[in-house]
Amino acid sequence: MLFRRRIPPDWRETIRISLWPRRSWARSAKYVTKRILRLTGSPHAISAGVAAGVFASFTPFMGFHFLTAFIVAYIVAGNLLAAALGTFFGNPISFPFIWASTYTTGNFILNRNLDSVDNGPGDTLNSLELGGYWDNGLYAIFQQIAGIWNPVIKPMLVGSIPVGVSVSVVVYIITRWLAVKFKNSRQKRLEAKASRYERKQADGVSSQVSQ
Repeated sequence: MLFRRRIPPDWRETIRISLWPRRSWARSAKYVTKRILRLTGSPHAISAGVAAGVFASFTPFMGFHFLTAFIVAYIVAGNLLAAALGTFFGNPISFPFIWASTYTTGNFILNRNLDSVDNGPGDTLNSLELGGYWDNGLYAIFQQIAGIWNPVIKPMLVGSIPVGVSVSVVVYIITRWLAVKFKNSRQKRLEAKASRYERKQADGVSSQVSQ
């Protein structure tokens, strides 16, 4: 494949890149922004797709963000590639803030006092005995994971809706403004290029007639 690395990265480098890209997060964000603005589609489709990806990043179902982004993008008539790029919003730097905000908001909506919660998310996750997979079978580990639904996943899921929608609306407005500005700028450049070409052609015809 074109531009494929001569020596494929090992699993250690793959994990490192997933946590900290080779380009750095700033350069990677700039690259993703350019990719989004250069997508083919209406400003609404691009912006709605990015907003769908951002919303998916707030859901607690890790590993299903792409699928969630595609479903939401389809519902709001968004660009699917823009939705995939929009999930870049969820990364190792932003996830702690996302999880904290969704967990706190979810407990507030569910009218739960954080001080009265029996087990916080950290205590609940630490209490899981994943070794039960080997001792008691797959059903046992599913039972233990199901135990984090009420104290952790449920409030994060409930909180992800208002927080995710609010941030997605802001991202939609900003992305749409940038997309319109970028497309207008590109249209002006194309018109200027076409105008220069027409003048050049007209000057060539005039010189031929004068000779």
